[in-house]
Amino acid sequence: MKQSLMQIVLGDQWNKLPPALNAHYGENENGENHATGVLSIDYPWFMQWPLSFFRLLGALVNKRGENLKTTVSKINKGDRQIWHREIVYPNGKTIIFDSVFVSSENKDFIEYINAFLGLRMYAFVEGDKLRYESKEYVLKLGNLKIPIPEWLALGHASIIEWQAEGNDDHTFDMDFRIKHPLFGEVFCYKGRFTTEK
Repeated sequence: MKQSLMQIVLGDQWNKLPPALNAHYGENENGENHATGVLSIDYPWFMQWPLSFFRLLGALVNKRGENLKTTVSKINKGDRQIWHREIVYPNGKTIIFDSVFVSSENKDFIEYINAFLGLRMYAFVEGDKLRYESKEYVLKLGNLKIPIPEWLALGHASIIEWQAEGNDDHTFDMDFRIKHPLFGEVFCYKGRFTTEK
């Protein structure tokens, strides 16, 4: 069976993932993976306008909320992995956040929020957790990828995922935060998801 993008990125570390994360980053025979759960989103008041601007570019979410029903679907198409997220608010409003993951050199990968802007990250297993750390933002112009230092954009992104305690082998917790060297934590979301069996 063809390897998933995360299997390629992690290499030998793939075998160290707990079952719930293995299920989340694996794929079915159609090259797909689906998870449902809840997500809580928060950010400081001064980020409302910047996040609303970035939302126009396709990045992140510009509305706070607690325990919001969320679905995450991943579909592999060639060397790309398409992520589709749907976040439902209590008033019925749904925000969609799509991105495309592509593997890069040195087992890094880039998450593109549109045809031009992306975030270069690397992933590794630490104990029983999967961690992502950002390296730089990327401006893509044709085949040219121009690096943008983190401090010139939103800041450093960090994601931690782990198998949820006391649950089955398909449920995991995640915590995503962006911290700017001058403004501190400018965005976070965290939640619990269960991958379809």
